[in-house]
Amino acid sequence: MYNDIVLIPDDQPGVLARLGEACEAAGINIEGVSAFTGEGKGVVHVLVSDADEALPALAEAGVEVRAAREVAVVDCPDEPGSMGRICRRLADAGLNIEQAYLATDNRLVLAVDDVARVRDVVGRQG
Repeated sequence: MYNDIVLIPDDQPGVLARLGEACEAAGINIEGVSAFTGEGKGVVHVLVSDADEALPALAEAGVEVRAAREVAVVDCPDEPGSMGRICRRLADAGLNIEQAYLATDNRLVLAVDDVARVRDVVGRQG
């Protein structure tokens, strides 16, 4: 099972450094990340395999977590059209993708309302 952890920090230097250092100190591997800023705030999505370990470690380091949810992680070959094919299969199955980003090892992270169904439609998790 994979979890997407959401942070909404102030837009300032060092936020991702603190995040990475807190995870390193707790032995937590960041398997994917998406981060952007706007209007003085950042929005950071972090993929981890164990939110139960990550959440307390981040809190102890003073990194405020806004949300955490289970996400689907599927293999996404590094070739033209692979993301489109995966997303088309999900759309044809009536699944709405609320969020997507790429993770390490050519994996596609998908936030949807029915994670188990993604696995049924697309196949094995990465």
